[in-house]
Order: sequence, then C-alpha cells, then structure tokens
Amino acid sequence: MAVIRPFKAIRPTKENVEKVASVPYDVVNREEAFIQAKGNPLNFLRVTRSEIELDESVNPYDEIIYQTAKENYIKLKTQAPLIQDEKELFYLYRQVMGTHSQIGITATFSVEDYDNDIIMKHEKTRKVKEDDRTNHIVKTGAQTGVVFLTYKGVEAVNKIIKQTETTTEPLYDFTSDDGIRHTIWIIPEDFNDIIIYELEQVDKLYIADGHHRAASASRAKRVKQNENSNHSGNEEYNFFIAVLFDAAQLKIMPYNRVVFDLNGNTCDSLIEKIQTNFFVETTETAEVENAKTIKMYLDKKWYRLTPNQNIKNAKLVGDNLDVSILQNYLLTPFLGIGDPRTDTRIDFIGGIRGTKELEKLVESEKAKIAFSMFPISVDDLINISNAGETMPPKSTWFEPKLRDGLLIHEI
Repeated sequence: MAVIRPFKAIRPTKENVEKVASVPYDVVNREEAFIQAKGNPLNFLRVTRSEIELDESVNPYDEIIYQTAKENYIKLKTQAPLIQDEKELFYLYRQVMGTHSQIGITATFSVEDYDNDIIMKHEKTRKVKEDDRTNHIVKTGAQTGVVFLTYKGVEAVNKIIKQTETTTEPLYDFTSDDGIRHTIWIIPEDFNDIIIYELEQVDKLYIADGHHRAASASRAKRVKQNENSNHSGNEEYNFFIAVLFDAAQLKIMPYNRVVFDLNGNTCDSLIEKIQTNFFVETTETAEVENAKTIKMYLDKKWYRLTPNQNIKNAKLVGDNLDVSILQNYLLTPFLGIGDPRTDTRIDFIGGIRGTKELEKLVESEKAKIAFSMFPISVDDLINISNAGETMPPKSTWFEPKLRDGLLIHEI
C-alpha cells in the first residue's frame, strides 16, 4: 500500500514564476549556478545553492551555507513573493521536451514507505551529499528539491490526469531557457479521494531520480521527530514532495563515461587487452544502436565493442547491464578504475550533452578515452529495484529535469 497526500504548496505568483524556477541544485556546479542566477535576485538557486552568495573560499558544507539558504528563502518569500495554498491539493506537472511529453502528479509521499521499501531504490547514496541536503532541509524548514518517482500506471489515475490536463486552466505555463515547456495545474479536489484510494492499491513505487533528496528527507524526519516530544506521525516532516509519473512515459538517456589516462597503456596495447573480452571494430558512428554494445572514442577514432564468449551471463540482474559489463570487463582490469564512486580518474557525462561532448573532452586532452552507452530501460530500473539490487553509479540520466522552486513543501 502506497501513501499519497495532497499538501499546501508554497509557490511563486504567476507573474514571477519564470524568474523563480531554477534547474535542480545538483545538475550545475557552483560556477554554472552563479551564472544562471546572475542579475536575477529571485532565482531559486540562491536558496538551493546559496554558496553563490558567498566568497569562493567558503567550504560548500559550512554552516554559513545553510544559514544563508534559510535567510534567502525567507527573503524570497517576501520579494517574489511566494504564496501558500489554503487547501491541501494535488498538482499536475507536465514537461515537454521536443517531441517528448511527460505528466505526473505532484504530492507528498510517506517517509515511512521509503524506509520500509514500499518506495524502492536502485542507487546507493553518498553520505556527504545526504548530510548536505539534510542540513539544508532542517535549516530552511522546507523540502526545496523534488523527488522523481515512477510506477506502473493506474488507468483510473491516468483518466483523472487526462481530464485535468484537457479541461482545467493551467496554474503556470512557460518555457524555460533550455527550451523545455513546464505546465502545472491544480487537480480538482473532487478527485482527491480517488487518487488516494487508487494509490493505496499499488504495492510499489520506484525512485527514478532523487535518491539523495529522498534519503535526506528520511534523515530530516528523524531529526524533527527527536525534537518533537508530541510526535504523532501526521506532521509534515513525515512526508516528502515528489512527482509521480507513469513509467510508460519516461525517457531515460545514457550516462556516458570518460577516463583521464590510459593506466600506462598505449592506444594499441589497450585495444589488444580489450580484445580479451570484446570484439573490437572501427565505426563511423558514435551513437549506440542497441544494448550489449558500447562505443569507445580513442585516438580520435570511434570503435564498437561487443562482448565475446568470455563475458558470461551473470546471476545478478545489475551485473548484466552494459555499464556493469564495461566496469567489470574493461574499466577495472585494463584501466585500473576501482570504485567509480570515489575514483577521481573517471567522470560521468549525462546523455543530454551528446557524444560531441565526449569527442571534445578527448580531443582537448582533458580525457584520454570516452565510452558512449546505450540507455538503460525503465524495466531494467524496476527489475533491479524489485531484486533488491543497486545499479552501478551514474547509470541513468533522466530528461527533462524537474524545476526547483515551482512547488515547495514546508515541514
């Protein structure tokens, strides 16, 4: 049984929504966040990446970062202004990127469901990132980043979504600088009970993106509960904000890899070693046509790698993913990449940047070798979650990204 609750969103006025809405805090570095917020005092990055207000010498996890985030959030509520709906509501959030469209229900979901694996995970989290967002939530008193959930859609809920989308006036409707159209509606309250009932029949929900946000909401809940001698379980900190999408709508892009050196190999000697586990052939194309194929960019040439007889079918679901095959049969044995979560010799390039970015990094000699991957499917994500396994780091890149600052949940 999955718990879903309407909530009283904190949100911008219609006039200033485009100025407030920002990219998620974790898809830009400090410099990029500074540039995006420059000249716009209402940009929500001033809350989620408040270090852009401070000297570059300040540690990004210093207490002053979270205090500044709190002050900026309070200031923004007055200046934007941000308003709060008087009733507990469900919201629709639709995104259109080119020909792709996805629409989901924005609501709050049970932290207890997250803790008890009704909301399933497929990715390990890093403590330093958990610490960061937990401190941010506790200090600001708000969940400012939205978790991206998915499930095998329910017909009755999909009908409500379609009816709201086609017959209700949008709350917001704008196109961001990256060309993505964002539209939000309030779902008529008459549908609230049906949505709650239908989700109660669902056994599992799945985190598609936002594992650190969900983990941090869980940790923040424990902090708030320990501070509250009258804890009842109904307080807002027991729930976290997310958008729930039907899995059939989702678009997953590849998460590509670059490595900064050849681990003492020459190009020729490396290719000879790779042939131990892969058939290697030159190719004119960088895009990967199907699973069980990897493209490699080395010495200004593209190569197609396909597993040979030495790569056996593995017992674990996750070990059969292309990213795992690459890691276990090439990156570790031949390039010496150990734990990709901590190894500084490897970096990950979101598929939205395209294969030209891989070529650019290698040709500029910032990297020595690059790997273009085929995207993991939503079925892979669900199957790995159901098996209780975790994907290798940086396996999935979801687009479009949910904007911060449109709907906020105060705890």
